[in-house]
Amino acid sequence: MKHVRHFTPSLFLSLVHVCLVQANYAPYFFDNGDRSTNGNMALLSLSEDTPIGTHVYTLNGTDPEGDPVTYSLAYEAGSRHYFSVDKHLGNVTLIEELDREKEDEIEVIVSISDGLSTVSEKVRILVTDANDESPEFINTPYIVQVPENTPSGSSIFKIEAVDRDTGSGGSITYFLQNIHANKFTIDRHSGVLRIKTGVALDYEKSRTHFVIVVAKDGGGKLRGHNKMFSATTTVTVNVEDVQDTPPMFIGTPYYGYVYEDTLAGSEVLTVVALDGDRGKPNSIHYCIVNGSESSFEISNTTGAISVIKSPNQLKKEVYELKVQASEVSQEGDISVYAFATVTIRVVDLNNHPPTFYGENGPQNQFELTMYEHPPEGEILRGLKITVNDSDQGANAKFNLRLVGPGGIFRVVPQTVLNEAQVTIIVENSAAIDYEKFKVLTFKLLAIEVNTPEKFSSTADVGIRLLDTNDNVPKFSSDYYVARIPENSPGGSNVVAVTATDPDSGLWGEVKYSIYGTGADLFLIHPSTGIIYTQPWATLDAEVNSKYNFYVKAEDTDGKYSLAEVFITVLDVNDHSPEFNENIQEKTMIIGSPVKIEAIDQDAEEPNNIVDYSIMQADPANVFDIDQSTGEIKLKSYIRSLDIIHNITKNKDCIWSLVVQAKDRGSPSFSTTAVLKIDITEETPHKGPMAAFLMQTKDNPMKALGVLAGVMGIMVMITVMISTAMFWRNKRSNKIMPVRRIIKKRQTHPPRMVRMEWLKLRRPNSAAEKFIVKEDTRNENSNNNAQAGAALPPTPSPPPPPALTSAAAAPTWHVPTVSGSLTPTFINKQLKKKGLGGAHSALVSELKMKFEKRNTALGDLHI
Repeated sequence: MKHVRHFTPSLFLSLVHVCLVQANYAPYFFDNGDRSTNGNMALLSLSEDTPIGTHVYTLNGTDPEGDPVTYSLAYEAGSRHYFSVDKHLGNVTLIEELDREKEDEIEVIVSISDGLSTVSEKVRILVTDANDESPEFINTPYIVQVPENTPSGSSIFKIEAVDRDTGSGGSITYFLQNIHANKFTIDRHSGVLRIKTGVALDYEKSRTHFVIVVAKDGGGKLRGHNKMFSATTTVTVNVEDVQDTPPMFIGTPYYGYVYEDTLAGSEVLTVVALDGDRGKPNSIHYCIVNGSESSFEISNTTGAISVIKSPNQLKKEVYELKVQASEVSQEGDISVYAFATVTIRVVDLNNHPPTFYGENGPQNQFELTMYEHPPEGEILRGLKITVNDSDQGANAKFNLRLVGPGGIFRVVPQTVLNEAQVTIIVENSAAIDYEKFKVLTFKLLAIEVNTPEKFSSTADVGIRLLDTNDNVPKFSSDYYVARIPENSPGGSNVVAVTATDPDSGLWGEVKYSIYGTGADLFLIHPSTGIIYTQPWATLDAEVNSKYNFYVKAEDTDGKYSLAEVFITVLDVNDHSPEFNENIQEKTMIIGSPVKIEAIDQDAEEPNNIVDYSIMQADPANVFDIDQSTGEIKLKSYIRSLDIIHNITKNKDCIWSLVVQAKDRGSPSFSTTAVLKIDITEETPHKGPMAAFLMQTKDNPMKALGVLAGVMGIMVMITVMISTAMFWRNKRSNKIMPVRRIIKKRQTHPPRMVRMEWLKLRRPNSAAEKFIVKEDTRNENSNNNAQAGAALPPTPSPPPPPALTSAAAAPTWHVPTVSGSLTPTFINKQLKKKGLGGAHSALVSELKMKFEKRNTALGDLHI
């Protein structure tokens, strides 16, 4: 027992250890729910337009022991393999194209393995719809039979199309092409085809209508874009004839002969009548109304007239029978009828062959002139042909036929007994085309039927066709595109349009014309079709570079067609850059650039792109200019006036630059101008007058305007005071002192400085714009003008700049390619009273600078 107690715990621990070593838990997938992109692919849905190679999902799972897992996909036997998986990463890739209409669910067995255990799950992947199917018409072709008397608005047929897509992509709407030229309408939802309201069908005008129906789906997403698909089909509408035309006899007048050896019951001749409604004709019922005298009878169905007596029993030589042809409806009712006269002669036996006769006797050549495309069924009434066989009985029976191009005409009657009027009827109107045949030639053959000799005769029939205006002029292209440089002179050819009309004569002559809002500057030769500019026209691409209008080709009968003409005016470098008016003088504060600007009026690049450059500057290492913007600034090392004074001995810091504006056209144009730059440092303003002087330094006209306004106010106040004093003295009749003088102790107020009025003359230098003088005339400092002092005159407007005078003051002239720009300097007078000591000091400083600048510019001109 002691031994057992000692061993039992050790054995138990060993068993537990073995169980723990051999236990292995199976891996499992994560279930991330609906619309998850990783997990076990459960509830995954893919659009059928997903491209092959797309990463569509990531299998994701784990192993409880933390062992690495691998993934795999499997399919049922016979199923297509739509996906592949990276066994380590679990990335699932589409490898086969999806098609919801063929397979809307895909079953896949997904597996996860840790090397010892494998867990498999069957999942279903839903394939969602994309708008990838076009509508399809069913039960085609569509052929509809419609009676011509069908009321307008009646539904005649239902078109049906299906789209295998779902949602809006599977909904279908219907419409017709050329709806305005169509006699039919269609319900856009049901596809029911109806006759348009107010429209009637007419078999005699048009027997067949071809209606093009378009079925369009409602659109939907396909590969990220909205797509709409459509399909077309043709509905053939055959118009059925309705009985509304009486019958008509063919081959009239009718002649028949009974010979002496004719047997009773023999057929003499056959009359033929046709229903005027050729589409669905009624049967014809024949009968003899009178004139037979019981000697002749007629077949009610065939129209064959037979003699019922032997020739020796006939009492008359000529019988005239009145034959009636009546239409018999399908119900057996006789509706409308027509009459014909049949002349039958009783003659002796003769053995002559068939002979053709014209209006003047026997004839074997007949000619007719007619217009092309006559209506089908029309009789060639211009051919007066009679065929006769003078024999009697069976010897006088012969057949007629036409030998020549087949299917165009037919001859009636085809079998003749004794004599008949030959009628040729049109069968194929389209083949009778002047553009294909100028002359149609046939042979009319008459050959006996039941005689051993088979006598025959022929007659040549020549039909000369006349042209009709059955063709519309047609352009060689629906649109014409042309280009013309803007510097083309008036009357320049632009483009030639060509239209042809296969008709002959005047109908084939084409006359051209143009119209439209863009045709004002153009003309067209009415015969050649050459489009050219108006003699006075000036094309300018900067004003309008695009013109389009319509050209019309019309024949003499008014039939026409249209083509569209697009003309582009090509830009030519015909403008040079032009500077604005404010570039003559600039004030540059150190650290801030000044800008020049030139505008090129050309319409297109590179003709209107302007590049700027400094052509001349002394010294040349002071300024930089931005080639594109025209900004001029000091070199980066120039940061104060002291540096500038070290560069040049010109102490007034005024530079004259020759700047150039050049376009990029070919050939290139450029313009130069002289720019004077006054370089200053930015200083704080010391008072209103100093601020005013600094602000108006580059614009003397502003100072002149302000001072003129002040002077005007002062003059008005003076006039008002003088007027008031005058009326006061007049009322009192006393002489009042002009002013009251109060003597005070003489003091020495600060000296007053004022600006003398600028006289409007051309200055010799920029310093003469402001001339500063001290006022020392008023020694008693009472600010009253001395007697006799006159007010300053009102400034007169500046004179126009002198352009060519050699004796005038120096001006800046720089010749250029396209012209020259001459800066004009305007002198202004300034007058200011009552400046304080600070103002006087500032003005004195400016005066010194201006005198120095004047001296330097004078030396420069010398």
